[in-house]
Amino acid sequence: MLLLGEKQQLEVIKTVDFGVYLAEPGGDKEEKVLLPAKQVPTDAKVGSLVEVFLYRDSKDRMIATTVEPLLMVGQVARLTVAEVGKIGAFLNWGLEKDLFLPFKQQTYRVKAGDTPLVSLYIDKSNRLCATMNVYKELEYRSPYKKDDMVTGQIYATSDNFGAFVAVDDKFSALIPKKELYGELKPGDTVNARVIKVQEDGRLCLGIREKAYLQISEDADKIMALLDAYDGVLPFTEKASPEVIRRETQMSKNEFKRAVGNLYKQGKVDIADGRIRKC
Repeated sequence: MLLLGEKQQLEVIKTVDFGVYLAEPGGDKEEKVLLPAKQVPTDAKVGSLVEVFLYRDSKDRMIATTVEPLLMVGQVARLTVAEVGKIGAFLNWGLEKDLFLPFKQQTYRVKAGDTPLVSLYIDKSNRLCATMNVYKELEYRSPYKKDDMVTGQIYATSDNFGAFVAVDDKFSALIPKKELYGELKPGDTVNARVIKVQEDGRLCLGIREKAYLQISEDADKIMALLDAYDGVLPFTEKASPEVIRRETQMSKNEFKRAVGNLYKQGKVDIADGRIRKC
């Protein structure tokens, strides 16, 4: 069986002026593919085995190449955008024909020169295309453990679950919705802490420090916010979680802890529904 998007060893069954025809060893010789003359090894002859990669040429014909592409089925890789057309982008993957990345498979709009993380899929027309929805191809088992710091790129977001991250462009991870702060979006690179390793190996990440380390940073942020408000915040920890998150990028509990810390240090006073800088 000829496998589109994969490397395989095929047998030379016929030679012609413009190349050789290959088929599966011991398989149906009617199912054959052309390896162009410029790709044919010098010692190849009928009966020889040649390792090739199968894709489709500019006329949508299946064709073989001895050149190893930068991406194959089952893998993920960063590929450079060569150009953007009316229906999608085209990626340089080391072969003569660029790889098509449809707009509907982009989790954020790319432009020429960008290097999105992508995987391969076979579309309804039996053609190889790229997708930025790489979830299925990321590995579950990583070398990381709880409290390790990792770096990854957000490749998709969900209102229900949070932000999906490819750690080291390789491992599957999630920043749960409750751990999200700020305006994070697909394409952003994040430095995060492993807060849990799921049973299947997938990583659960947080982008904030542990509570006892975060209090100091949050307190500094509140003091800066007080300066921006001329020394008086028009709300306290009793405000709604939505207001607190919108104004401070903190959860209500985190805001309460940081304000309490500042109050104990005598840096702020709380009265009349306001926080005042001392």
